[in-house]
Amino acid sequence: MRPAEVLHSHIRAFNARDLDALMELFTPTAEWITGQSKIVGEQQLRDFFSEAFTGLLPALEVRTVLQAPGKVACEITERLTHNGQARVFGIAGFYAVADNQIAAAKIYREGTSDLA
Repeated sequence: MRPAEVLHSHIRAFNARDLDALMELFTPTAEWITGQSKIVGEQQLRDFFSEAFTGLLPALEVRTVLQAPGKVACEITERLTHNGQARVFGIAGFYAVADNQIAAAKIYREGTSDLA
Protein backbone atom coordinates (compact mmCIF):
# COMPACT_ATOMS: atom_id res chain seq x y z
CA MET A 1 0.00 0.00 0.00
CA ARG A 2 1.25 3.50 -0.78
CA PRO A 3 1.57 5.91 2.18
CA ALA A 4 -1.45 7.91 0.95
CA GLU A 5 -3.58 4.74 0.96
CA VAL A 6 -2.60 4.10 4.59
CA LEU A 7 -3.64 7.68 5.42
CA HIS A 8 -7.01 7.29 3.68
CA SER A 9 -7.60 3.99 5.51
CA HIS A 10 -6.82 5.77 8.79
CA ILE A 11 -9.36 8.53 8.03
CA ARG A 12 -12.03 5.99 7.01
CA ALA A 13 -11.52 3.98 10.22
CA PHE A 14 -11.65 7.16 12.33
CA ASN A 15 -14.85 8.38 10.64
CA ALA A 16 -16.42 4.92 11.08
CA ARG A 17 -15.40 4.97 14.79
CA ASP A 18 -13.89 1.49 14.19
CA LEU A 19 -11.25 1.22 16.91
CA ASP A 20 -10.01 -2.22 15.84
CA ALA A 21 -9.55 -1.17 12.20
CA LEU A 22 -7.83 2.00 13.37
CA MET A 23 -5.43 0.09 15.62
CA GLU A 24 -4.47 -2.30 12.81
CA LEU A 25 -3.04 0.71 10.98
CA PHE A 26 -0.43 1.47 13.67
CA THR A 27 2.87 -0.27 14.29
CA PRO A 28 3.18 -1.66 17.85
CA THR A 29 5.54 1.18 18.82
CA ALA A 30 3.86 3.99 16.89
CA GLU A 31 4.01 7.59 18.15
CA TRP A 32 1.08 10.01 17.88
CA ILE A 33 1.99 13.63 18.61
CA THR A 34 -0.63 16.36 18.77
CA GLY A 35 -0.54 19.65 20.65
CA GLN A 36 1.23 18.99 23.92
CA SER A 37 0.47 15.25 23.88
CA LYS A 38 2.73 12.40 22.87
CA ILE A 39 1.14 8.96 22.85
CA VAL A 40 3.45 5.99 22.29
CA GLY A 41 2.70 2.33 21.75
CA GLU A 42 -0.30 0.18 21.06
CA GLN A 43 -1.95 0.36 24.51
CA GLN A 44 -1.62 4.13 24.88
CA LEU A 45 -2.97 4.62 21.34
CA ARG A 46 -5.90 2.28 22.01
CA ASP A 47 -6.70 4.13 25.26
CA PHE A 48 -6.36 7.54 23.57
CA PHE A 49 -8.64 6.76 20.62
CA SER A 50 -11.09 4.76 22.74
CA GLU A 51 -11.54 7.80 24.99
CA ALA A 52 -11.70 10.14 21.99
CA PHE A 53 -14.52 8.07 20.48
CA THR A 54 -16.72 8.75 23.51
CA GLY A 55 -16.80 12.54 23.07
CA LEU A 56 -18.00 14.91 20.40
CA LEU A 57 -16.39 13.61 17.26
CA PRO A 58 -15.71 15.46 14.07
CA ALA A 59 -16.00 14.13 10.56
CA LEU A 60 -12.65 14.27 8.81
CA GLU A 61 -12.06 14.82 5.09
CA VAL A 62 -8.67 14.71 3.41
CA ARG A 63 -8.20 17.67 1.09
CA THR A 64 -4.56 17.59 -0.02
CA VAL A 65 -2.00 14.82 0.05
CA LEU A 66 1.71 14.92 -0.71
CA GLN A 67 3.67 11.72 -0.46
CA ALA A 68 7.19 10.42 -0.70
CA PRO A 69 8.50 6.94 0.03
CA GLY A 70 7.53 6.15 3.61
CA LYS A 71 6.01 9.58 4.26
CA VAL A 72 2.78 11.42 3.66
CA ALA A 73 1.70 14.97 4.48
CA CYS A 74 -1.91 16.05 4.29
CA GLU A 75 -4.41 18.79 4.85
CA ILE A 76 -7.59 17.65 6.56
CA THR A 77 -10.88 19.43 7.14
CA GLU A 78 -12.39 18.68 10.54
CA ARG A 79 -16.12 19.39 10.80
CA LEU A 80 -17.79 19.27 14.21
CA THR A 81 -21.52 19.85 14.63
CA HIS A 82 -23.20 20.24 18.00
CA ASN A 83 -26.74 21.48 18.67
CA GLY A 84 -27.03 22.56 15.05
CA GLN A 85 -23.87 24.65 15.17
CA ALA A 86 -20.98 23.70 12.91
CA ARG A 87 -17.32 24.37 13.54
CA VAL A 88 -14.76 23.76 10.82
CA PHE A 89 -11.04 23.50 11.47
CA GLY A 90 -7.96 22.75 9.45
CA ILE A 91 -5.49 20.05 10.35
CA ALA A 92 -2.03 19.45 8.96
CA GLY A 93 -0.85 15.88 9.38
CA PHE A 94 2.60 14.42 8.82
CA TYR A 95 2.83 10.63 8.84
CA ALA A 96 5.73 8.19 8.69
CA VAL A 97 4.62 4.87 7.21
CA ALA A 98 6.45 1.54 7.53
CA ASP A 99 5.20 -1.82 6.27
CA ASN A 100 1.77 -0.37 5.44
CA GLN A 101 1.27 0.95 8.97
CA ILE A 102 1.63 4.31 10.67
CA ALA A 103 4.92 4.42 12.58
CA ALA A 104 4.62 8.06 13.67
CA ALA A 105 2.30 11.00 13.18
CA LYS A 106 2.45 14.68 14.04
CA ILE A 107 -0.90 16.44 13.94
CA TYR A 108 -1.27 20.23 13.96
CA ARG A 109 -4.80 21.50 14.49
CA GLU A 110 -5.77 25.06 13.65
CA GLY A 111 -7.69 26.80 16.42
CA THR A 112 -9.74 25.31 19.21
CA SER A 113 -13.41 24.62 19.67
CA ASP A 114 -15.48 25.74 22.63
CA LEU A 115 -17.78 22.79 21.88
CA ALA A 116 -15.22 20.03 22.48
